[in-house]
Amino acid sequence: MSNEPKAPLTTTTSIWPAASIVGLAVLMLVTFLIIDVVANQGVVKETTTIPAVVGGLARVAHPSATLTYCNQGEEVPSNITDAFQIPVGTATAPGANTPNSGAGDFDCYQPFVTSHASSGAIESFFDAQLGARGWSLFSRGAASNGDPESLFQKAGSDGFYWIVGVTVTKSTSSSVDWTFRIYQNSETI
Repeated sequence: MSNEPKAPLTTTTSIWPAASIVGLAVLMLVTFLIIDVVANQGVVKETTTIPAVVGGLARVAHPSATLTYCNQGEEVPSNITDAFQIPVGTATAPGANTPNSGAGDFDCYQPFVTSHASSGAIESFFDAQLGARGWSLFSRGAASNGDPESLFQKAGSDGFYWIVGVTVTKSTSSSVDWTFRIYQNSETI
């Protein structure tokens, strides 16, 4: 045994194996980015059209002027405003009201008179128009006073269900008096 001092053993560790793994990862990343650029078709915007409802009462092309009382500013979400549909030959009647007057859930009703229509034609109009716009009919029957009523429901973009009620209040041979009511259901989706 020699007690003579010796230099430490030198071992060199190559960085090339680790660099090859990083290089392979970069190569794969670049390859997939090129594939994405070549194959990507971009965002395809869905275009939906409202089907044409044939038969029954015709729809007013721009009903917002007739329903201005209930279609108030920022109260009703944009995906709910498609409920504001009115048949041709409809005029507003006095008695529009917002029962909560801005305190609490939105609630609004507006009376109308439609000439040359029947109560069944009014119900059929809303069945077809609101059904084509994604509203689901969840109740048909008589209101508390016995008048024919249809209730429709749709989820709003504000996180609440919205209810539209159409109640025929009086029907004669020449016209139908009815009420349009829209309100925010207090239950969340």
